[in-house]
Amino acid sequence: MEQRLDFFKANPNAMSALLALEEQIGKSSLEKSLAELVRLRASQINGCAFCVDMHATDARKHGETERRLAAVVTWRETPFFTERERAALEWTEAVTLVAQSHVPNGVWEAVKPHFSDEEIVDLTLLVSAINSWNRFAIAFRKMPA
Repeated sequence: MEQRLDFFKANPNAMSALLALEEQIGKSSLEKSLAELVRLRASQINGCAFCVDMHATDARKHGETERRLAAVVTWRETPFFTERERAALEWTEAVTLVAQSHVPNGVWEAVKPHFSDEEIVDLTLLVSAINSWNRFAIAFRKMPA
């Protein structure tokens, strides 16, 4: 598959807006390892090859194990994730698939005990940002290096 266009070159100002979101996310209190799991899971759901590759690589740099990375896609069926990580992954799936479920109350109740209100906003910004990146990478066929 061939890349359709380089969206950074085509419109650097638009990409600056997404990079500003990333800068804000970087200032949040969310753990870097958790953020990479969230980015990876959303990218898996969306089928973004570029982002799956990048965030699995970035997760490894933050100390993530191969075993846990392989299990992200089946996180519900494994004992490898903390309750906080499980809540974040469930929130990620619900927000990514918002048109299907409208983020059910049960998912809200699951995330509340593990994150402060500010962290839930940061987590939602993170999920929103990776979903935006996924859409750019998929639409323009950005390929892993």
